[in-house]
Amino acid sequence: MTTNARFGNQNPTQSVILPYSETLYQRAIDYYQRTKLNCYEWQRDIVKDIMAVDEDGLWVHQKFGFSIPRRNGKTEIVYIVELDALEQGLKVLHTAHRISTSHASFEKMKKYLEESGYVEGSEKEGADFNSIKAKGQERIELYKSGGVIQFRTRTASGGLGEGFDLLVIDEAQEYTTEQESALKYTVTDSKNPMTIMTGTPPTPVSSGTVFANFRENLLFGQSKYAGWAEWSVEDEKDIHDIEAWYNSNPSMGYHLNERKIEAELGEDKLDHNIQRLGYWPKFNQKSAISEKDWKELKVNALPVLKGPLSVGIKYGNDGTNVSMSIAVHTLSGKIFVETIDCQSVRNGNQWIINFLKNADVSSVAIDGASGQSLLADDMNDFRLKEPILPTVKEIINANSLWEQAIFQKSICHSDQPSLTTVVTNCDKRNIGSSGGFGYKSQFDDMDISLMDSALLAHWACSNDKPKKKQKIRY
Repeated sequence: MTTNARFGNQNPTQSVILPYSETLYQRAIDYYQRTKLNCYEWQRDIVKDIMAVDEDGLWVHQKFGFSIPRRNGKTEIVYIVELDALEQGLKVLHTAHRISTSHASFEKMKKYLEESGYVEGSEKEGADFNSIKAKGQERIELYKSGGVIQFRTRTASGGLGEGFDLLVIDEAQEYTTEQESALKYTVTDSKNPMTIMTGTPPTPVSSGTVFANFRENLLFGQSKYAGWAEWSVEDEKDIHDIEAWYNSNPSMGYHLNERKIEAELGEDKLDHNIQRLGYWPKFNQKSAISEKDWKELKVNALPVLKGPLSVGIKYGNDGTNVSMSIAVHTLSGKIFVETIDCQSVRNGNQWIINFLKNADVSSVAIDGASGQSLLADDMNDFRLKEPILPTVKEIINANSLWEQAIFQKSICHSDQPSLTTVVTNCDKRNIGSSGGFGYKSQFDDMDISLMDSALLAHWACSNDKPKKKQKIRY
């Protein structure tokens, strides 16, 4: 390795790590280094997060998942934690999807113990550990501590009736809900349980959904006592994009190099993006708002409207289009939403100004850096009411309010084809660092600004309560 070697991105492209002040990672690293091996920087950092403890000595992350493209050395992180667990006298269940993977991990752990100076054999004869080599049911026990690791292939019933302190889910992209139901309770009785999941994004033939759901919940702040790290690309990249190779493969410059990746290249762009760049594809992801949930809010006739309109205007993130929608209270206590139009920004703002001048409008919310201030200036020139320019915190609130209203059925709409198509083909995206979310389209030819304008109008309308008539009593 030369001093001029270029290294891959050592920091996760996305992560959720809970705050902590103490970690036991150095102890684990010291055990690992007895094998004459050293960690890469990125491996050390993940072990540091995994082994963080609180003031009571409990794991900060009771569950921890990480996704890294193939051949980077992600399983070494598991081995480091497992070596420490053995030394601490813990019981570990290491599971994998394939027998060959489970057996390879057993062989690697056995080798690491031997390279640490431990001898296999009978305890009576002064040996340090023993092992059972039945494929799919391997086992290692360290005599001095009583620590045990069992290596299993996953089934829908495997692990039932047994208790462990650490549960490892290797090849987590294949981890099914049935398998999770059988395994998640195996660590319940431990005083300080931990579950580690590691794998790559799912391929079109992957059967597991637990890993993807765990990731989604973590990225949107919907899980407690859990952590996540990944190396990935948000969108598909050209297979020859070398910058993407270095972005998604932290072991570039160590044991992985450009020449090895070039030898992998074939015709399957999607497979390259998933396996080598950590791309999370959309085929296993349902819309964040289902067609069923949205259709249940449809009204067959225009409801009785109550009060003035609230208007939401959203300039698209790419600066191409601007959308406008309205929201208004109904006599039944719901909020009716409808899209007015979505036009190219090249058409200017006059169509928006004309609508605002001629409608009974109580409030206007505008979002989108590409046109927000220009439209506000135009409205001022025409002496229209000053618009609301929501903060990031308010945008997060508007998105959350939209989701709640859909599931609480406090919204209604007339099933406009354009709005329905965008709403029922959307996904969530992370906003800020505190678990806030926004929406993005699952398809490039659908403009999410259409729905964003509707949810802005809904938010403005929700904050614009109808005034109650003052009652005077004599």
